[in-house]
Amino acid sequence: MVSLSDFVKAYDVRGLVPEQLSPEVARAVGAAFAEVVVLPDHQSGIVVGHDMRPSSPELSTAFADGVTSRGVDVALLGLTSTDELYYASGALDRPGAMFTASHNPARYNGIKLCRSAARPIGRETGLAEIRDLAQWLLERPTGLFTPPTGRGTVEVRQVLADYATFLRSLVDLSGIRPLSVVVDAGNGMGGHTVPAVLGTAAGLPKLPVTVIPLYFELDGTFPNHEANPLDPANLVDLQAAVTRHGADLGLAFDGDADRCFVVDAAGQPVSASAITALVATREIGRARAAGDTDIRVVHNVVSSRAVAEVIREHGAQPVRARVGHSYIKADMASTGAVFGGEHSAHYYFRDFWFADTGMLAALHVLAALGEQDAPLASLVAGYERYVSSGEINSTVEDASAVLDALRAWATVRGADIDELDGLSVTVPEPVEPMWWFNVRASNTEPLLRLNVEAADRETMVRVRDEILGLIRGGA
Repeated sequence: MVSLSDFVKAYDVRGLVPEQLSPEVARAVGAAFAEVVVLPDHQSGIVVGHDMRPSSPELSTAFADGVTSRGVDVALLGLTSTDELYYASGALDRPGAMFTASHNPARYNGIKLCRSAARPIGRETGLAEIRDLAQWLLERPTGLFTPPTGRGTVEVRQVLADYATFLRSLVDLSGIRPLSVVVDAGNGMGGHTVPAVLGTAAGLPKLPVTVIPLYFELDGTFPNHEANPLDPANLVDLQAAVTRHGADLGLAFDGDADRCFVVDAAGQPVSASAITALVATREIGRARAAGDTDIRVVHNVVSSRAVAEVIREHGAQPVRARVGHSYIKADMASTGAVFGGEHSAHYYFRDFWFADTGMLAALHVLAALGEQDAPLASLVAGYERYVSSGEINSTVEDASAVLDALRAWATVRGADIDELDGLSVTVPEPVEPMWWFNVRASNTEPLLRLNVEAADRETMVRVRDEILGLIRGGA
């Protein structure tokens, strides 16, 4: 018997097909989702979408069968990006399920779940209960009672054109200077949504943006490279294409197209923190123009120090949050933040039900670039203020012991310690050039994740190497 605890993660379901995530498991999770979330929330129907992985249609159909077995109606959206699913959940005010393993290799699939209006579901907000009930159903399939309302219905519904129209209504690109952009969809769902949003596939007016497509063919076997732009190896083709075509910038989407990565005209990656700061300034400006006075922007603990600085410089209040979409979305909803960004290139918008959408972030980058004459590198230079190590993973046997050693190390040096998410340590200024680091334990693997940022490269390397020595020496 499969154990759901092995692949129901902190924020979603992510497992091997069919060893872990099979149609039988998807059916049980669907029934549990209906019982734990949909019916208690007094909802009568949900929306279900899936990505281009070969297993996604069968799994999503099985999930829908489990949902309808509980008397709940299902609208099948077919091929969608994750943010298109969030759009449907928000616009139709229904809970939703998206079948995708995002950037994971082809042998994986998964499920991202949300309540109505794209409200997040994580381990602490329903996912653990869904997991436990689904496990019970798998072990006792005859124990499922029949609801008094009978079986729910299934309809097929398309929302791509409405999704594209909605995003275009949030960012006006009609008056920008002509731009050329290479888009690497990585054979993922960006090949489905980009032609609708940036092109005319959804029947929208033509934009002054020339899209040069790269790997737009939907193929869940990922024949060209993994759809994980966090790995620099997966940006190589995009970088080469941008310089070859003399494009103004490049965009890379992950497999389910909810994250967007940016490279400049020289093919150099622009950090997600710089994009967070750039988009934050635009959203702060929009909010102020609408009469808002108490404006807040959320960023996670691993974002560059420059993000909070830029937010304050533009008259808004930064809100520091734990890493992970369920935490960011919850903090945005509780504070009414206009925008949120993560180091992993997830970008969240109040105008998009506090959900993440890489496509809307891409529209903001295009608008910011096209509304002035400078190249992208110059535009973002003011947001790239410090030197970062990037995320470095280390395998450890006892994460708690290593964190204790780091805490003691920081205490001896009189550094500031914060434990909102893992261990964040900041040097007291002006004792030495600015530096800080964060170490977090993985939710799913025996890993510690290190991020270091400093005022200059020499300081960053020194701190990085010393902390890595402590982590790996005690691993």
